[in-house]
Amino acid sequence: MPVTSLPSRYGIGSFSREAYEFVDFLEEAGQTYWQILPLGQTGYGDSPYQSVSTFAGNPYFIDLDCFVEAGYLEEADLATVDWGEDPVRVDYEKIYRSRFRILRKAYENSPFALEREEDGRREQKEFAQFIAREEQWLADYALYSAIKNEFQGKGLAEWEEEIRLREPGALNFYREKLADEIRFYEFQQYFFRRQWLDLKRYANEKGIQIIGDIPVYVAFDSADTWAHPELFQLDEKGFPTAVAGCPPDGFSATGQLWGNPLYRWDYHRDTGYDWWMKRLAACFELYDVVRIDHFRGFDEYFAIPYGDATAERGGWRPGPGYDFMRAIKKNLGDKSIIAEDLGFLTPTVLKLVKESGYPGMKVMQFAFDSREKGDYLPHNYPYNCVAYTGTHDNDTMVGWLEHVDKEDLAFAKKYLNICTAENLHWIFIRHTLASVADTAIIPIQDYLGLGSEARINTPSVLGGNWQWRLLPGQLDKALAEQMLEAAHTYGRA
Repeated sequence: MPVTSLPSRYGIGSFSREAYEFVDFLEEAGQTYWQILPLGQTGYGDSPYQSVSTFAGNPYFIDLDCFVEAGYLEEADLATVDWGEDPVRVDYEKIYRSRFRILRKAYENSPFALEREEDGRREQKEFAQFIAREEQWLADYALYSAIKNEFQGKGLAEWEEEIRLREPGALNFYREKLADEIRFYEFQQYFFRRQWLDLKRYANEKGIQIIGDIPVYVAFDSADTWAHPELFQLDEKGFPTAVAGCPPDGFSATGQLWGNPLYRWDYHRDTGYDWWMKRLAACFELYDVVRIDHFRGFDEYFAIPYGDATAERGGWRPGPGYDFMRAIKKNLGDKSIIAEDLGFLTPTVLKLVKESGYPGMKVMQFAFDSREKGDYLPHNYPYNCVAYTGTHDNDTMVGWLEHVDKEDLAFAKKYLNICTAENLHWIFIRHTLASVADTAIIPIQDYLGLGSEARINTPSVLGGNWQWRLLPGQLDKALAEQMLEAAHTYGRA
């Protein structure tokens, strides 16, 4: 379940009291993992897979109540804000317009503001230590964010060339002009990191590990692309020569155009994948287990000419292969990684996943989708895999059952020996838990038996995604007992 889906008073899930209550619920329900979506700060489209920084956290998740407790805000400051009217949907436009204004007020009232540097010496010391420790990414991210705000949110492609290409004079000019704004973004990241690590520590003490998610690509309009153009396939003006996506298939006749810049894998190889090693090391500070999205991209990646409106003219190019996995093991050791290996898999991808030793993913819904060519039937699962009823890109189990092709549903009922029309979603959950997969992850919407209204994301559909939220009290003791019983029955608690 994404952090965004937690209930809260402020329009979007955060590291608030409700997050700790969710951890308590997971413990009561006999769960040992909480899998979340990427925690990065989102940009246009609100997708956690299109972050403005691969290292920075999302300021939307900062618990505002802590600022009231610290005296940086008053309850009245929060009570007058319009966070959105629908309690089960995030209104990102309203969150964007309100969250940074409130955070700015908290910053100005805190001892961290530039004009109040003499206040709170202890807090200033810890803050300075954080800035120094994270300097390798924080300085560029804070400057990028301050400049973007100065330009009224314009994307990197629309910036003046001298600053877009990081000319030294322009960099110095904006560092001096926007010093206070830069400090404001450092302030946000300080509290994001502190609050998240407190929550993670609480979960770990309850016996629950966090499965995080790292997008394989970064957004073009990001601090990463701006600060390190040498890492990406860009021209001399800083624009992509090709972008990422997926080819046409049974789910999309024109393919998927993600638009992310592609990596210069030759450069990464020559530098020992240094940037990637730092990126993964940062992830393992935040998570216990890391799911690497679009694992296939390390074997082959799909390149689409920059400027194309669809993915139809794209083609496959070789990735770094096992050389990249070797670098991970050499530099980071034996880490807990999940390989997102869904979709059409070539023999070379299957070989790469096997050689890496990382568990791949098996999705129950795909087993009964005649358009899906992968082998997801439970009797074929290896031990070394992670089984799901569905992922954030799937419909909920109830929604899938309502919309699935009749022939596919008939096969599913035959395969699973279903003789009832009641609680079908629980039959799929139980077969997922009963599989030989070493780990099984069930979306909270499936445990709740919710329909398509609770779907997190519909790939290739712009708008309406990443919005679903829980209602307060929706996770009750009866559901916890039902989940615990299932976990005990199949040896998963």
